[in-house]
Amino acid sequence: MNILILGSGGREHAFAWKIAQSPLCNNLFVAPGNSGTATVAENVNLSVTHFSDIKTFVLDKKITMVIVGPEDPLVQGIHDYFLNDEALKNIAIIGPQKAAATLEGSKAFAKAFLHKHNIPTAAYQSFNKDTIAEAYVFLEHLNPPYVLKADGLAAGKGVVILDNLHDAKTELKAMLLNSKFGTASDTVVIEEFLDGIELSCFVLTDGNNYKILPTAKDYKRIGEGDTGLNTGGMGAISPVPFADDAFMSKIEQQIVAPTIKGLQNDNLPYKGFLFIGLIKVGDQPKVIEYNVRMGDPETEVVLPRLNTDLVQLFKAVAEQKLDTITLDIDKRAAATVMLVSGGYPEAYEKEKEIVGIETISKSIVFHAGAKLQNTKVVTSGGRVMAITSYGDTYQDAIKKSYQSIEKLKFDKMYYRKDIGFDL
Repeated sequence: MNILILGSGGREHAFAWKIAQSPLCNNLFVAPGNSGTATVAENVNLSVTHFSDIKTFVLDKKITMVIVGPEDPLVQGIHDYFLNDEALKNIAIIGPQKAAATLEGSKAFAKAFLHKHNIPTAAYQSFNKDTIAEAYVFLEHLNPPYVLKADGLAAGKGVVILDNLHDAKTELKAMLLNSKFGTASDTVVIEEFLDGIELSCFVLTDGNNYKILPTAKDYKRIGEGDTGLNTGGMGAISPVPFADDAFMSKIEQQIVAPTIKGLQNDNLPYKGFLFIGLIKVGDQPKVIEYNVRMGDPETEVVLPRLNTDLVQLFKAVAEQKLDTITLDIDKRAAATVMLVSGGYPEAYEKEKEIVGIETISKSIVFHAGAKLQNTKVVTSGGRVMAITSYGDTYQDAIKKSYQSIEKLKFDKMYYRKDIGFDL
């Protein structure tokens, strides 16, 4: 098979690394890719949302499967674009159709879906600029902290949690009236704060059948002790130690099964990954959010633990035969630590040379915001690379990643030294 992966982050490097190991893959392309994907595949200079350019490339290279990494092309309807084109309709797309991708594209849509199908989640209401006065009243009736979510896609930065009512009202005004997150905050979801510990559940579905992949827990805040601004993710561990069999059974019965059933009942065709952001409140799981693709950096700990051939899995998704596959999961733990550019998630400098990659032997280096420049690997984004290791326990795995990081250097390199601290 000739396979195309869309995206340029650590998630896509992890996909490429795993797919390149499959005997079912003949030629592998990544668009646009990064310096890491270039070591296992051929990078192609294509935008993930320029569907007509993707079509030309797919037909030219006789691509038979497209794996969609990021959310943007899914929310914009790339799957539908292929289905509606005579020349493309038989090519397998791993990722949901546009209507189903609204689960990530709109927080209000996702909350309504959760309530409709009786899936446990926080109480909420949605507001726009015309109902801001009612939103202020709603805030006054809530106990702090206050959770405000931009309805649309905001690159992982559209959720704000504030302890002070005055600050919450100021933030709400910035979102609704001053377009703090552009059109993404034309509608804002305000919900009750859930106190507990978070984890991520990853599901692969063909629309009828599903497989639950290894759980993971990521760390979003830039600062140690989960302080400071939200980022795209500073590290992750898998499996989640507190997600025992009894708790996983609750997740499946109360959340995963009703979600897949709900997608079927609402006629939302889904072939791909469903990432369910969860919080454990007491002994009960509740849904924080849905994402319609794999998480990053969670992919960098989930895929290394998957011994099953990933292309075989995707083929089963495309053919709606996922029930014929038995997952083989590595018993070892995996941990990843993200190296970021100094200043991230605010302003940062690029094109800093990264040295020491070739000295790493006990960890897997997944490139993210990194590119090749005159044979050198240089930084090109805020989150630069994820250093993943295996261990008998997550503590062992984290320790190995930190030992490997000591061999890496680039100007103003920063990373959290406390991944897994709360477990």
